[in-house]
Amino acid sequence: MSDKETDNAKGGSGHPDGAVIKEVYESIKDSGDAQKHAHKYMMKDQLRLVFWETTAGCNLECVHCRRLDVAHEMMKNDLSTEQSKQMIDAIAAESKCILVLSGGEPLFRPDIYEIAAYAKSVGLIVALATNGTLVTPEVAQKIVDSGVQRVSISLDGATAVTHDKFRKLPGSFDMAIRGLKNLQALGMETQINSTIAKHNVHEVKNLYKNAIDLGVEALHIFMLVPVGCGVQIAESDMLDAETYEDVLNWFYDISQEGKIQTKATCAPHYFRIMRQRAKADGIKISPKTHGMAAMTKGCLAGQSICFISHKGEVFPCGYLPVEAGHVLKQSFSEIWKDSNVFADLRDQDKLGGKCGICEYKKVCEGCRARAFYETNGDYMAEEPYCIYEPVKIEQAREK
Repeated sequence: MSDKETDNAKGGSGHPDGAVIKEVYESIKDSGDAQKHAHKYMMKDQLRLVFWETTAGCNLECVHCRRLDVAHEMMKNDLSTEQSKQMIDAIAAESKCILVLSGGEPLFRPDIYEIAAYAKSVGLIVALATNGTLVTPEVAQKIVDSGVQRVSISLDGATAVTHDKFRKLPGSFDMAIRGLKNLQALGMETQINSTIAKHNVHEVKNLYKNAIDLGVEALHIFMLVPVGCGVQIAESDMLDAETYEDVLNWFYDISQEGKIQTKATCAPHYFRIMRQRAKADGIKISPKTHGMAAMTKGCLAGQSICFISHKGEVFPCGYLPVEAGHVLKQSFSEIWKDSNVFADLRDQDKLGGKCGICEYKKVCEGCRARAFYETNGDYMAEEPYCIYEPVKIEQAREK
């Protein structure tokens, strides 16, 4: 990597301002100082991802949905096309980040293709998160033409029986697979998102095999967070902390196979496990050894990502229901830079319980949404689904 290329990657402050993680990874992965640049990128509070709930309307009624008020049509308080474009302008002014168009089901919006094209025109990287059931060949062509760069499709089971029961629509598994293939036929990058809970934890190996066989670029697993409808199934479907740990260790194993891009989401302790496993194997973590996982950390809520509701409310993520602002009432930049909620989340000294004294807190931080749920409102409390005992606790016990 030349000095000029290194300077470009640094963005003048050891951090590539406005660059998305994939671009930075490609620019630094072969540098002798790759880990130094990766660490600075990881620790900087740069806006990298905005998840926008384009509508609360959806054709499914998934048992884990973050929404309790999902509708079978677009809602009257969904942002209008013009309001949406104004919001997109404000996001682009703050960062040329990735904008994920989600829902509900984003394809419920008749203007979704116009919105996607507009977001691309102002310099955002546009992705679409869909359940896939509505992606006919014609819809797939519209998605491609609108400038979307990647589409994620949710598959919450390795079989139709498991997925359809979770999604509450018979045939939804087969429809999602058809939608996936319709997109792939046009050259669209595809990704599978899978929520992991008791209903499908026994199928994780087959979920992984399916992802490879289907030829998708990435498999992202989401560990269940008890919000919205998820609260109602928390007792019956949440994995216990030991199983959670086992799943994440397995996920680390498959990440090392290099067959497919992998990412653990809503699973911050993965980044603690990654470091423990690498240390045990005598491997120094860097972009060369661990890919883009070496350039990010656990909970990114309010630090590198945020979530915007269909009404314009801004939250740290889609699972932490603590409002940081509202795009129809204040500027997005003001919310991102000055929100008290975001300031809390960016201050690791405010972490409570064992998270606050953990030697891995800078790369993990625990799930702030699970802490909120477990304590009825304290989003800085310790992560309740982590079996790890920090060194300081062990040392205190030995005294």
